[in-house]
Amino acid sequence: MVHQTATHICDVYQPRNPKASAYYKCVENHFEDLELAWDDMYASRYGFWRTYIMTVIYKFLDCGDLHMGFARVRCEECGHEYLLAFSCKRRQFCPSCHQKRVIEYGEWLLTNVLQDVPHRQWVFSIPKRLRIYFLFDRKLLAKLSICAWKVIKTYLKSTVPDNSAVPGASIAVQTYGDFLNFNPHLHAIVSDGCFSKDGDFHMAPGFFLEDLEEIFQYEVLKMLKKEGKITADIIENMLSWRHSGFNVYIGDRIFSDDKADLGKLARYIIRACFSQERMVYIPAEASDDATAKVVYTSKDRKFRKTFNALDWLARLVTHIPGRYEQTVRYYGYYSNKSRGMRKKAETDDDIPAVIPNEMSSKESRQNWARLIQKIYEVDPLICPKCWGQMHIISFIEELDIIEKILRHLGLWDIRNHDPPQPVTSDYIPDLLYDFSDSQIPAADYWN
Repeated sequence: MVHQTATHICDVYQPRNPKASAYYKCVENHFEDLELAWDDMYASRYGFWRTYIMTVIYKFLDCGDLHMGFARVRCEECGHEYLLAFSCKRRQFCPSCHQKRVIEYGEWLLTNVLQDVPHRQWVFSIPKRLRIYFLFDRKLLAKLSICAWKVIKTYLKSTVPDNSAVPGASIAVQTYGDFLNFNPHLHAIVSDGCFSKDGDFHMAPGFFLEDLEEIFQYEVLKMLKKEGKITADIIENMLSWRHSGFNVYIGDRIFSDDKADLGKLARYIIRACFSQERMVYIPAEASDDATAKVVYTSKDRKFRKTFNALDWLARLVTHIPGRYEQTVRYYGYYSNKSRGMRKKAETDDDIPAVIPNEMSSKESRQNWARLIQKIYEVDPLICPKCWGQMHIISFIEELDIIEKILRHLGLWDIRNHDPPQPVTSDYIPDLLYDFSDSQIPAADYWN
């Protein structure tokens, strides 16, 4: 009797092909020129060159690249196996990783922060004259967030009878306009009322004060003067303007049972700064004047602008957050301290607080397969051969072993940019999470 040994072909799970995108080609073709040209061409407009930008770019170019390491995933039922490349998890610059972050953050915010009460969106914007200060000093963005919180807190506390009651807010900083121009503004998800110490939630009225913009203007100008960015003369001049340039927008009330709209809003406040679908990259060899270009379409699809590819890339990198820069902050009843105290006292459920969810917060944040399924409409842990459950059986990180396996499978190639860098702790597979630059407070990963 002859026993046949089954041969299992090792496939590669590729829900996307980043190297084939116009965006990837644009970055790969011009990132080195951008660094060399920065001081002469862009420093006066966008500030000094941040060395962290190159770290982000290199990690993006290696994102989803098997040469940087991978996990082996196997089906226990039929033995089918594939390789899952590690991702870079960079914010804003990597479209795929940022989209995963957006979905994860939206789920986390609804499950762990927002209480089961009505909310509204607040948007705060500042005049063009002041934006340059935030471009050259990114630490001011955190202080701008505090200015907005003072307006929110002052207004909502004034509408309820309990002086000790406080609202809750999650405030996100966005630095980009429609064509990647630097436009710092704030998007906030705010409880539509205040939480009192006795567990009651006091609803805010349906009307709004008319001088909210004036209060926001006052707080921002005072902050910039204290930081030494503007003088009393500049403030006096700006106060004489017919239109201040400051704006406070408050959206419609979103009721507690409207989880769909609240989820959309939660994802929107940390959305990506650009869309790959709205950009067209024209390499130098295909351009009429031998200059690489990017044609970018506005969000409403009504306008298009053509940029020199290097200029477009320079605009883009100004929106990369710093290594440890937080772009979302939590205030009042939703602050990390308040939530921590309620959890410690086991009083977080005294009000209708958490959306029902049998899965623990830690499990939901580490459930990378579910997130990928939402984005790519495919479950990477379902065997394509027998539909059985697949499991990660090992992580391959040693460069010599990576090369040996990929050469054996015919997947090893020579890339245009620098060869693979040594694998470090920053290269973390999808099932783990590099929370050092997350919008979710690090402590919440392990609670």
